[in-house]
Amino acid sequence: MQTRHFLQLIALSALWGASFPLLRIASPAFGPWMLAGLRCLLATLVLSVLMRALKERWPPRHAWPRLALLSLLTVVMPFVLFNWAALVIPAGYSAVLNATAPLFGVLAAAVAGEERLTARRLLGCAVGFAGVALLVRLGPVAVTPQVVLAALACTAAAASYGFGTILMKRATLAHAPLPASAAVHVAGALILLLPAGVTAPQVELTTGAVIAVAVLGTVTSGFMYWISMRLMREIPASAATSAAFMIPLFGVTWGGLFLGEPVTASMLPGCLLVLAATALITGFNPFKGAPPEP
Repeated sequence: MQTRHFLQLIALSALWGASFPLLRIASPAFGPWMLAGLRCLLATLVLSVLMRALKERWPPRHAWPRLALLSLLTVVMPFVLFNWAALVIPAGYSAVLNATAPLFGVLAAAVAGEERLTARRLLGCAVGFAGVALLVRLGPVAVTPQVVLAALACTAAAASYGFGTILMKRATLAHAPLPASAAVHVAGALILLLPAGVTAPQVELTTGAVIAVAVLGTVTSGFMYWISMRLMREIPASAATSAAFMIPLFGVTWGGLFLGEPVTASMLPGCLLVLAATALITGFNPFKGAPPEP
């Protein structure tokens, strides 16, 4: 992996880690559906401007159904689920649970016949889910039915994104990253149009929430999705998704610094198990770099 790729992975991790505290600010004001819709709309505007400046062409009409499915898996479902979870649990929890995305990505690759599901990877699955359970049980937040549901929502969001990485990798081989990214967010905005409109009367604007959604839509949803697709085109998908390993560090840090969320030693065992699971399943070794693409 080249140095610029590694630095881009760190930047992705830092910015995506910052998105979880921003969700904690924006989600109570906008609600999960409206926030997701606005993120897609703002991302569409940013990416459309970039396409016009770079004179890129939109994907052909026959490609849009697959791009809409990619949008559903990697944008719509994760956005809505993480937005809802942000109403209940700290940003650090969501960031750690998001680190299971590579786990689900490798499982999806095995189901699709692109990778073998070895004993090591099965062990990784067991360790990963044990880590999630331990994090929720021993973390600083009291375990309630809502907390459990929020943790399950984050895990489902990570699973959706993980399974979507297969389609994401294929999309980067069929289309230029920028048009594909723009089309994905256009599709997401259209999918979310009705539910966002229905929940619009419940929106209670605050200055902080408006700033948060502006950053989420333009930077972490739009620009960084494009960067992610560019990376996935240039390096193996397993290496590209390894950015998720570092997101918990940034998510917990930003949540503690800017929202005053509790960061306790009791979170450490669950965090370590989740990271160990992703390393077991993907074969990622931070001392040797990302594994070669199967």
